[in-house]
Order: sequence, then C-alpha cells, then structure tokens
Amino acid sequence: MLAGNADRERTVDVLRAAYAEGRLTMEEYEQRVGRALASRTIEELQHLAADVPQGPGTAPAVRQHPVYPAPHQGYPVHRGYGAPYPPPMPYAPRPSNGAAIGSLVCGLLAPFTMGVTGVPAVILGHKARAEIRRTGERGDGWAVAGLALGWIGVCFVLMIFLAIAVD
Repeated sequence: MLAGNADRERTVDVLRAAYAEGRLTMEEYEQRVGRALASRTIEELQHLAADVPQGPGTAPAVRQHPVYPAPHQGYPVHRGYGAPYPPPMPYAPRPSNGAAIGSLVCGLLAPFTMGVTGVPAVILGHKARAEIRRTGERGDGWAVAGLALGWIGVCFVLMIFLAIAVD
C-alpha cells in the first residue's frame, strides 16, 4: 500500500521520540528519517520503525514484564537470576532485493555462458546497490558478488576477443 505524507510524518515522529530516548544514534536517526521521507510504501515505513517503541508495526509497542508478588506471598523466588524476561518481540525481516539476486545468478552463470551473462550481472549489481542504499533492503553482499563475477566474465570475453584479434 502506498504511503501518504501523514504516514511518513508519523514514522518521523516515532523515530524522533526514539532518538530523544537514546534508542538511536544521531547517524542512525538521520539515515532512517531520510529513508522515511523517501519511502513510497507503508511496508517500508514499518521496517524503519519496527525495532523502536511505538513503531507502526504489528507487534505491540512495549511489553510489560510480569508482576510477581513478594516472596512471602507464596510465589517462588528466582535467586540470582531475577524475574524472567518475556520472549523477544518478533518483527518482519527486511525484504531481499530482487536485482541483487539476479546479479548473483547472472554472475554465477558467466563461466557457463562464456562470460555473456557478465554484462547483465554488472548492470543488475549496480542497480541493486543503488536500490539497497535507497530502501534499506537486504542483499548488498549478493550484489557485490554479482558485480565481481560479472566483471570477471566481461574481462574474460574481452581477453578472448583480444586473443582472436592478435592472431
């Protein structure tokens, strides 16, 4: 679903509150606010504020620790360990970038296609890295691997052409 200006402003307010509470560093805050203002969908906004309290996610903002009565009221005492903590709140993982996966696949196929898929690997790798910087998706390592394999394939094809031209 596409995000509106009000959705972006709510996310920026949540991030501002998290920064004021010391949950985010200045660098992290500025990066997230920039990505929030540039985001196009509600899902992108949810990923930006999912790990801070009052974030627009599906998990409750703050879980309360269970309240245990005093030991003399008949409940067990957790000696040395304190009260047990609730399980961590799950949040949705960031999506993987499709262009990064495509770049890696084309790069891996380059040796089998005599380097022909090296060019698409390079193009998709650069496209994926730009999208990952803009949206914060996963897959930067895949894009870099696809770029490296793609450039190796391109160099292989150029060396073959050079060897043919020299003969």
